[in-house]
Amino acid sequence: MALTKFNFNSFDVTSAASKGLGFNASANGFSTFNPGAMTLISTTTASSDSTIQITSGIDSTYPVYLFKFINIHSSANAFLSFQADTGTNTNYNQTITSTFFSAFHDEADNYPSLTYRADDDAAQSTSDVKIGFRTGGGDDADMSISGNVYIFNPSSSTFVKHFMTRFSSYDTGSYACDTFVAGYVNTATAITRFRFKMNTGNIDSGTIKLYGISDS
Repeated sequence: MALTKFNFNSFDVTSAASKGLGFNASANGFSTFNPGAMTLISTTTASSDSTIQITSGIDSTYPVYLFKFINIHSSANAFLSFQADTGTNTNYNQTITSTFFSAFHDEADNYPSLTYRADDDAAQSTSDVKIGFRTGGGDDADMSISGNVYIFNPSSSTFVKHFMTRFSSYDTGSYACDTFVAGYVNTATAITRFRFKMNTGNIDSGTIKLYGISDS
């Protein structure tokens, strides 16, 4: 009886649902995430700002929006935080629930850690919510924080607004910090604007780029 030999690398084992989310099977058998095309909407450059407000370009055009933070340097040893609002409102007091965990490792190879930070998460909070770990402030001129904030379907009139963040920061004491925050803005009303700030002091310098991400 003849035997049939299959080349498993030739099979497309990715489900239709996964393809719709941008997942594709690679030659080594692992799935890779290929999001849709990214369109730059705006660029904001900080200069000793107490807050940075992004008030345009966030609507129903894209299902996902991405804020890219590039070398944000603060005037004080502080957390990066955010709030959001609807329509033309400027109260920035939406109800948010979030989780926050972080990993640390210093240049001397001491005190590595992975921690859930219960004191830094939010439970139905209307205050500014922490999303990125402290940046060292004036401790060293080269300390900064860089990372991403994803906002999912902010124009939905049905669902809460999920967000996910990841930041890398160079912290006081010469630590590399990797922080993860996820949560939701607990409103079914369209979110149209975001405010970013340090929880103390100003954003001395850095760039925030807003992108829209299409379905495919």
